[in-house]
Amino acid sequence: MNNNNYWTKRIASFKYAFNGIRLLFKHTPNAILELVIALIAILLGFLLKITDIEWVVICILIGLVFGLEAVNTAIETLSNYSCKNEFNRNIKNVKDLAAGAVLIAAIVSVIVGIIIFLPKIICLF
Repeated sequence: MNNNNYWTKRIASFKYAFNGIRLLFKHTPNAILELVIALIAILLGFLLKITDIEWVVICILIGLVFGLEAVNTAIETLSNYSCKNEFNRNIKNVKDLAAGAVLIAAIVSVIVGIIIFLPKIICLF
């Protein structure tokens, strides 16, 4: 295998992935809302001096929500493309399941955020 060709393909794959992230934020309003919430969580983390383990949990959850949102958006886009002019209950169910996965991750993230941040906020008063 040509080593230059290998690295060219690896670099191209990163360009495609970064383009996917750009598309996520350009075309998915929920991703913008999730970004704002993630930035608030990061700011709170610095202000409230959360522990290393708490940072790891926050980072994993932020990544999980964004990753699931990207997969959900990809599923919705592909489903809409393949079923342009017709209703398909199975496709609807697939789209609902993908959206539900994002919602589950978001709900768990809020619960974990409350567990991590609320006691620290209460101690400020």
